[in-house]
Amino acid sequence: MIDKKTRNKLVELRRELHACPELSWHERESSERVRGFISGFNPDDIITGIAGSGFAAVFRGETEGPTVVIRSELDALPISEINRISYRSTTAGVSHTCGHDGHMSIVAGLAPILSVTRPRKGKVVLLFQPAEETGEGAAKVLADSKFRYINPDYVFALHNLPGFSLNSVVTSDHTFASASKGMVIDLEGKTSHAAEPDRGISPALAMSEIIRELTLISESSDDYDQFILSTVVFAKLGEVALGTSPGEARVISTLRAFLDSDMEKLAESASAKVREISADSKLGLKINWIEEFPATVNDSGCSRMVAETAREKGLKVIPIDEPFRWSEDFGHFTGICPGALFGIGSGRDHASLHNPDYDFPEEIIETGINIFSAIIYRILGEGEE
Repeated sequence: MIDKKTRNKLVELRRELHACPELSWHERESSERVRGFISGFNPDDIITGIAGSGFAAVFRGETEGPTVVIRSELDALPISEINRISYRSTTAGVSHTCGHDGHMSIVAGLAPILSVTRPRKGKVVLLFQPAEETGEGAAKVLADSKFRYINPDYVFALHNLPGFSLNSVVTSDHTFASASKGMVIDLEGKTSHAAEPDRGISPALAMSEIIRELTLISESSDDYDQFILSTVVFAKLGEVALGTSPGEARVISTLRAFLDSDMEKLAESASAKVREISADSKLGLKINWIEEFPATVNDSGCSRMVAETAREKGLKVIPIDEPFRWSEDFGHFTGICPGALFGIGSGRDHASLHNPDYDFPEEIIETGINIFSAIIYRILGEGEE
């Protein structure tokens, strides 16, 4: 439990972070603000410069034992906020419309508790990572040599979830969030005068066919074990030049799957269709993959631990029947050790994530802190104050 003074400081921190959002790989000030707050509670070590602006605060127990990592994201989104709240974003075109400002405050809020009551054994690492929104941050953190010092045995994280009752806890014993990746398709033909399109090679028809095939690929779901989806999110053909028949086109689609194995099949199937269409149209082709997220697969034991802890706190637990279709790069962490990502309800009628009028509900800050701290002491034991 945190006292009223600490609760107010965490709300103040959250609002400061909300007012000064930073995009992926540019989270220097956010990192410094959170690090400054945690430093006041005497962590045993602070490891800075992890994958750029990331850092970790370490609290050691009384004896050797497992390492429990609690992870938060640092980055904001390229979305213009329309809220008129006093602490609204002061950075044009950037906002914390996913709630990472609240997630940071929750994980930072563990520092006052750990500074007073160290775990009996092992150590707790409060990890703040950059660039979750692009799917790049977690992988870069794991590849950083500084992360070898952390070497987690367990890893946990949360995400606020609009559409679920306030302070309910949403869990999954298997996949919590989908795998996804962006498919960037560049078609190269030959420009010509619009009066003589036969003298060029226009990608127009091929582009139309690719859009159709990628949109309909989900109808072949019988070829997959679980849910798949392809959503065309961008298309551009040539330039606005009435005298020119275009020679270039670009199509971008987001592929999603509940299973990493299905994602592999989906990506290969989509690539094969695109290669066939471009070859038939005598077009040059480049395919690039961006913002790749693995499926976030929870360890069943860790997920049960979250659910049991929540019930002990008198909170409503909501197991989901199938994974969320959105993605989270936390799957990189659960790929190396047991862990779980869970949700805390932000309210049934709360604005949706990534909406320009979204604001993190401060009522769930203490709930997140209480669940995380209970999980920590459940694994590592509660030492002497």
